[in-house]
Amino acid sequence: MDEMPLQVPELLAVDLDRGFAELVRSHGGVVYSVLLRLSGSSRDVEDLVQDTFLRAYTALSGYAPERRGALQPRAWLLAIGTNVWRNHVRTLTRRPVAESGVDVGELPLADGGPGPEQRAEHVAEREGLVAALAELPERYRVPVVLRHIAELGYAEIAELLGCPVGTVKAQVSRGLAALREMPRLTQEEVIR
Repeated sequence: MDEMPLQVPELLAVDLDRGFAELVRSHGGVVYSVLLRLSGSSRDVEDLVQDTFLRAYTALSGYAPERRGALQPRAWLLAIGTNVWRNHVRTLTRRPVAESGVDVGELPLADGGPGPEQRAEHVAEREGLVAALAELPERYRVPVVLRHIAELGYAEIAELLGCPVGTVKAQVSRGLAALREMPRLTQEEVIR
């Protein structure tokens, strides 16, 4: 259930380069936000986003126009991004790097989002939530971020993760319960 104009998949089918530019423009923010919440590192997120879009372009160039026209880009990009992040985590476990934390001041704003004054008021809340998300085990963090940050439906997440819808619902529920139990968060800060 993508919330995107039909013209982007059609544009991808007709003109890959123009369609891809529109794809990056319309979905770059959500890919950045999801990867930041998954990785918990503002240092790494730029590279992860670039790698996601590089892999997406490479894949699209091999697709037939009909397949590009039928694409559900948001879910497809987030599947690529999640896999890029997992590969990055595997690499880090082989070559650990000192972690300095997340700079939440670099979080992108969605169109129509709050202005600088409202952002300044919520920095501490976001810092706590981003840090708490980073502490969740991957099996809970990925479904919670995809559901509440990327706003994917349970069926889309289940397809993306290759598991039953009931499993996704349970993982999201358990992840939210774990967030609610974290002492650093108030109940208002926990994702609903």
